[in-house]
Amino acid sequence: MAERLPAAPWTQRPALLALVEALGPGHARYVGGAVRDTLLGVAVKDIDIATPLLPEQVVERLTAAGIRSVPTGIEHGTITAVLADGSVEITTLRRDVSTDGRRATVAFASDWREDAARRDFTINALYADPLTHEISDWFDGLVDLSARRVRFIGDARERIREDHLRILRYFRFQARFGSLPADKEAEAACSELASTLKGLSRERIGMETMNLLGLPDPAPTIARMADLGVLAQILPEARAEALADLIAQEQAEGIAPDPLRRLAALLPPEPVLAEHVAARFRLSAAQKKRVVTAASRTEPDDEPRAIAYRLGRSEALDRLLIAGRSAAPLEGWDIPQFPLKGGEIVERGIKAGPEVARTLRAIEERWIAEGFPDRERVLSMLDETVGTSER
Repeated sequence: MAERLPAAPWTQRPALLALVEALGPGHARYVGGAVRDTLLGVAVKDIDIATPLLPEQVVERLTAAGIRSVPTGIEHGTITAVLADGSVEITTLRRDVSTDGRRATVAFASDWREDAARRDFTINALYADPLTHEISDWFDGLVDLSARRVRFIGDARERIREDHLRILRYFRFQARFGSLPADKEAEAACSELASTLKGLSRERIGMETMNLLGLPDPAPTIARMADLGVLAQILPEARAEALADLIAQEQAEGIAPDPLRRLAALLPPEPVLAEHVAARFRLSAAQKKRVVTAASRTEPDDEPRAIAYRLGRSEALDRLLIAGRSAAPLEGWDIPQFPLKGGEIVERGIKAGPEVARTLRAIEERWIAEGFPDRERVLSMLDETVGTSER
């Protein structure tokens, strides 16, 4: 008996079932992550449907059913159906005509197996009938899923030559779903073709790397990438062992994964180098600032709250956790505002100008050192500094 997809809540959504009905009998199957994750008992984020219908036929049928559609990737056969309970991507069955490692030229197809054969991993080539929930599996993806084995469809080297990014996707899926020992053929192919990653855009490499670093514990996978010569192709500056230490500290304190913090931990404490990496990964200005701030670290001897006040909460967490220090003092603590203004110093008889700024900084430093006392204590510090009483 063929295996069936469990009746997960998402499969019962009325709008989704109406969409399937609009496409018509035999013209829709769930595919990819939604099928894989449901079988694993993992929360489903995105729903993808494969169909033998051409894109214009999909649009025509959705329009007739009153379902709004957007041609998000129509040149590749993808139409997005906008539903009340979440958008669904509908893609026409395809076959590759030509590939160059960065992009593929595709032709529309009508054969489900042919569409499955062009996908990357066996666990991503599982299709499910929306009505019967019967699963179609041409490449033993169910066996691999049960074994937690990430395996390329067909010849691993051929799959990578079609799209070099599949090397990084392999390691991301291995970190997320795989068990050890990993598939030998997959690892050998990734190692052998690692240099092809240099032909990809920086944006694609940066995005895929950050997705990997955002997983619960990518440290063993990053270490394996280093051993296989893959990490050196995308991040030659990385120190893989530092990531394991950071993740252990995060887990000990119950702090959520953060890919920026983990990227910073992989890099040596060299701000200029961090700037180069941030530029290479096409990080935003705010992301770049945070990675560079973490790279400017020395052994932090300030109190955690003092670090957070000077740098910001995220930046303080980065510094503390990378250094192996506890961030517990920051839990439930809101960064306060310094309760003194320059005008109040002028009112005490100090002439506006550099002396006011120096006085303000001096009192602020005392306030930080004393653990952020209340305004009454700050005014006492002001009295002690200027030698007069508050008016």
